[in-house]
Amino acid sequence: MKVFLRMVLAGFALTGVVFSSLVNAQAWPQKPIKFIVPFAAGGANDLMARAAAEGAAKVLGQPIVVENKPGAGGTLGTVLVSKSTPDGYTFLISAAGVVSNNMIKKTTNYKDSDLVPVVMIGLAPSVIVVSSESNYKNLRSFVDASKEGQGLHFATAGTGSTPHFVAELLNTRYGAKLIPVPYKSGSEGAAAVMGGQVAGTSEASIVALPHIKPGGKFKALATTWTKRISAFPELSTAVEQGFTDLQIAHWAGIHAPVGVSPEIMDKLAAAVYTAMKSPQVADRLKSQGIEPIGGTRASFNEFVDAERARLGGIVKAANIKED
Repeated sequence: MKVFLRMVLAGFALTGVVFSSLVNAQAWPQKPIKFIVPFAAGGANDLMARAAAEGAAKVLGQPIVVENKPGAGGTLGTVLVSKSTPDGYTFLISAAGVVSNNMIKKTTNYKDSDLVPVVMIGLAPSVIVVSSESNYKNLRSFVDASKEGQGLHFATAGTGSTPHFVAELLNTRYGAKLIPVPYKSGSEGAAAVMGGQVAGTSEASIVALPHIKPGGKFKALATTWTKRISAFPELSTAVEQGFTDLQIAHWAGIHAPVGVSPEIMDKLAAAVYTAMKSPQVADRLKSQGIEPIGGTRASFNEFVDAERARLGGIVKAANIKED
């Protein structure tokens, strides 16, 4: 009888915990939410975070504060969120590094399982650019030229950055001979292309497009996403030029620390999706070269899994390791 009574009481306790969790999820949010951006202000990741925060805050009825925590290639801010209390008030604005860092870095102080995908925000297609004074007409002519002699130097924002993956993918899949040259940031790499110190680079559309206009210092060879950029539809994709495996972008999503209620994550995903479909937000992002995505938790989980498999294949083929 005593054992049965203890079982009944334990059942009531568990039911109470579940009920309390559901009530809290239904009442969420009751205070401001934080989006942690693990990069400096002004980049593609930061701009997408602010657009999502602005739109989702209107849907949820609570402010969403964007905090920049740059450092260690995005790892500093990622660790901060992974160790935060999973109460639904602190989220990470994630990027490809969240997927690839543990493949490349010796230590990151967080595990992939410490973070849970919530929703995709959008992406800034990568654009392969060279100096406006160069003679390359398209990506094919650039790759062919790299195969001659010692190869061509290609600026990156460091090991495991999107430009690094672009270079190594062209090397391992298409026989290019691009020599990655790491810079501290994408802006430094872009300046090196403009100054002629390196032959080319790959940069987020939001950064590259202003320099591609007539009189600019960049010549665009291809965009590396699956579709043409809404703000620059005349630029063909690498896929259209025959590089069918070259599909990569500077994306931004939202990850939560493990333990956040699924109901809360669903609410946030729905709010971001609504924001990304808002003509006011979508048109503003598209004009800057960013493609709003949104979607569901399920669709973002599928994207992250596919991204992990794809980037993992490049890391292995190119033997990418931390500097």
